[in-house]
Amino acid sequence: MSTAPTSRPSTVQAWIMASRPKTMAAAIVPVLVGSALAYAAGKFALLPALAALIGASLIQIGTNFANDYFDDKKGADTEDRLGPTRVVQAGIISATKVRNATALTFALAALVGVYLIWVAGWPIVVIGIASILSGIAYTGGPYPLGYNGLGDIFVFIFFGLIAVSATYFVQALEWSTLSFVAAIPIGFLSTAILVVNNYRDMDTDRVVGKNTLAVRFGGRAARAQYAILMLASYAIPPLHIAFFGANAWVLLPLLTLPLAIVRVRAIGQKTGRELNPLLGQTAQLLIIFGILYTIGIALSGGI
Repeated sequence: MSTAPTSRPSTVQAWIMASRPKTMAAAIVPVLVGSALAYAAGKFALLPALAALIGASLIQIGTNFANDYFDDKKGADTEDRLGPTRVVQAGIISATKVRNATALTFALAALVGVYLIWVAGWPIVVIGIASILSGIAYTGGPYPLGYNGLGDIFVFIFFGLIAVSATYFVQALEWSTLSFVAAIPIGFLSTAILVVNNYRDMDTDRVVGKNTLAVRFGGRAARAQYAILMLASYAIPPLHIAFFGANAWVLLPLLTLPLAIVRVRAIGQKTGRELNPLLGQTAQLLIIFGILYTIGIALSGGI
């Protein structure tokens, strides 16, 4: 059954749909956390923080455009898809326009990266190139990551470890062990969003040869992975106190634990299109957790 809208959206609405604004939490939250770490260390720098936010958002949008284009090209998006409308498959925006928008968006991200390279040097060259190439390779290229069970690792590394630590780096101009530790729950929760998506699409992905971890190992493993990612995220804030001398403010994200438990229970009770609300609810949890984590780190001291 097609998920195409009954009325055709305007041009602006179509491009907003293609950018998938609900996924932007995965780009914004890591920058907030990395900036909070810089602030706590007395090294916050506004312009590099804003540039990191813009660059991360552009890479997220470019990746979404690329996914829309390549999934349609590979036949992964069909009328039977259970998730939100994909603009190319639904005929709302042409494949050529989405491909060109992908190139333009990544070019703009690279332009922002030029400033960050001027601020922080060659490590940003490596990070920027790797981020853009991985955004394309997620569904494109000869060995697409998302089609070979590597999407989860991609999200954890680029929307967790790299996003948080690089945001700290462009402001502090040094790497921090704590920034990698603080990145773990953000990477876990971002990956959990992908797990819901892949669990929902498990049957249709199997048909088109998209071998996500859910397809490879089955629904029970996907539900277990989701639960582990969600609940393990709450083990990280106490490490700030135990190993980095922070105070109890850093435990603010633990207030969201009941929300996480509700979502873990939900994934065991829903299937198919019923999981669409849980996808948004998991992104919502990332936002709330991330904001509380940002506030807690900024107020925690001892960093």
